Amino acid sequence: MRNRTRWLVALAAVGAVTFGVVPVAGAQPYKETIRFEFQNEIEDFCGEEGLAVQEHVVFESRFMANARQRDQLVYFMENQRISVVLTSDNGMVTSEETVLFKDLDVTDNGDGTLTILVMGTGNAVAFDEDGKAIARNPGQIRFEILIDDGGTPQDPSDDEFLADLGLVFGSTGRNDDFCEAVVPVLSG
Repeated sequence: MRNRTRWLVALAAVGAVTFGVVPVAGAQPYKETIRFEFQNEIEDFCGEEGLAVQEHVVFESRFMANARQRDQLVYFMENQRISVVLTSDNGMVTSEETVLFKDLDVTDNGDGTLTILVMGTGNAVAFDEDGKAIARNPGQIRFEILIDDGGTPQDPSDDEFLADLGLVFGSTGRNDDFCEAVVPVLSG
């Protein structure tokens, strides 16, 4: 689920850049809300051979971009709500995730790239068919990404994601194994 979350964060950031988010220092922050749904089938779910699962995802995001006067660099903050319903022939699991992603530090590396320290904090809970919580993942992480600033560090409209530089600070909360919790429910 964390990889999906990072992918959705990147998708939302790309969306912000694509739609021309170019806040000016001292100006009002740029704010945007997006929502989309998708469905797909996952074969061999969680590495479980033969376990086919239908996935229905509802993704909602509110994000804001704001240039800080102190360094004139653009900082992003995003609130996400992700609802996932997984169904198989033998069971159903619902997952609810609420996450805040916030740029804590944006560093102009002087070579046309930016290193961004991002904090992710929130809560994810998986529920069985009876509504009983079967897995939880609250807490906070911090990770860094590398961005090609595409022009000026103050204008993210042509930025390009270069690399995930990895975790700086691992999860602070409980880390239940999602697959370990949901596969028995979906396998029947």
